[in-house]
Amino acid sequence: MTGPLRIGFIPLVDAAALIVAVDKGFAAAEGLDVTLVREVSWSNVRDKLNIGLFDAAHLLAPVAIASSLGLGHVKVPIAAPFNLGINGNAITVSPALHAALMAEVDGDRSDPLVTAKALARVVASRRKAGAEPLTFGMTFPFSTHNYQLRFWMAAAGVDPDEDVRLVVLPPPYMVDSLANGHVDAFCVGAPWNSVAVDLGIGHILHFVSDILERAAEKVLAVRQAWADKNPDVVAALVRAAVKAAEFIELPENRTEAARILAQPERIGVDAEVIQRTLTGRLKVSPDGTFRESGRYLLVGREGAGRPDPVQAAWLYAQMVRWGQTALTPDGVKTAMSVFRPDLYDAALGHGKPAEAPAPFGAFAGPAFDPDDIRGHLEAFEVGRWKA
Repeated sequence: MTGPLRIGFIPLVDAAALIVAVDKGFAAAEGLDVTLVREVSWSNVRDKLNIGLFDAAHLLAPVAIASSLGLGHVKVPIAAPFNLGINGNAITVSPALHAALMAEVDGDRSDPLVTAKALARVVASRRKAGAEPLTFGMTFPFSTHNYQLRFWMAAAGVDPDEDVRLVVLPPPYMVDSLANGHVDAFCVGAPWNSVAVDLGIGHILHFVSDILERAAEKVLAVRQAWADKNPDVVAALVRAAVKAAEFIELPENRTEAARILAQPERIGVDAEVIQRTLTGRLKVSPDGTFRESGRYLLVGREGAGRPDPVQAAWLYAQMVRWGQTALTPDGVKTAMSVFRPDLYDAALGHGKPAEAPAPFGAFAGPAFDPDDIRGHLEAFEVGRWKA
């Protein structure tokens, strides 16, 4: 169908549909010759996609929107015809911070509002003692990790720009940074939270699905101009990814899928760690405590692969809330146009599903209405946006 394609990815489990599509032959069956290129940082992936060194990429959903808006870098319109992952992140804290939080917990420690209030008390006591602010690692300024951390903290009045430090770290470097004491906690995708727990240097405090029940995390991203010129290739990529996601989600295939993903040139961690992620059963503490969640990471089930423009609107609202851009009608329209359910539907040869999945389910704040982002943001006390 086409010449060789180069597709960039970061070693994370939510690249699974892309990796399995290539390594199990689903892409070849669609007539595609794909070379996957492993990268370390999201800025590398974004830049190589934007200038055409990559034809497509495993990309943070907010980066696709930021690129289309020209935020933080050059303006390159991006199309996202497939969701590679819904959810999949977790907040991991050092043993010292975990002990401090648990000492301040008043209520159910699995409740994000309870732990956020505990964090507020820890922050206040550290300030009173003249201690350095806590440092939290996240993967990129335009990332769900950044917004999820902020959403959680701010619900208890912790100002993420004033009360703590947020620093950018590439996902594979998170564990070393926690081990070396450079950060007190981080929010990252699988498998790096589990790696920290297995090493005895971290406790998983929350799955991000505790904070938002359903949040678009990574997308299959292509340049809009490239998509316009290569509609058949885009459709073939979507079909290959859908078939791979269906394969991964079958319980009897998860051992094989984990083995494929564990290869050194792919994610490069033990297959057993990856299998935990795919089943949603994770060790959350070095003492061996496990926790299970049916929505820890959705690769294909529950309509996860079909892009939802409302999700893009929510991500845009976070950019506005935290001062990364101004709220404008054109901004909302551009953000929502990045997520392309039309391309997804065209590739699979069917119309819009009768009922779209319910988004978000945030643990705090009002329900999200993409037609009233201003009203949504006005409901929050902590933020950087200006009306």
